[in-house]
Amino acid sequence: MHTIDFVLRADHITLDALLKASGLASSGGAAKILIGAGSVHVNGATETRRGRKLRGGDEVTVAERRVLVRNAPET
Repeated sequence: MHTIDFVLRADHITLDALLKASGLASSGGAAKILIGAGSVHVNGATETRRGRKLRGGDEVTVAERRVLVRNAPET
């Protein structure tokens, strides 16, 4: 499984924005289709809410691709 580490710039990111930002979806429309089809899993459970807030420690999977959401290091 291919894994992408995604570092947050804020305290959270929505699921559809993460799919676009990580390259798992080419556009917002593509993200909406993936989510609506039940192809996206958050922490092992199917997620159908585009606006689901993701925080550090969450894991998103689409097919054989995984995104690990991480908090930005404190400065």
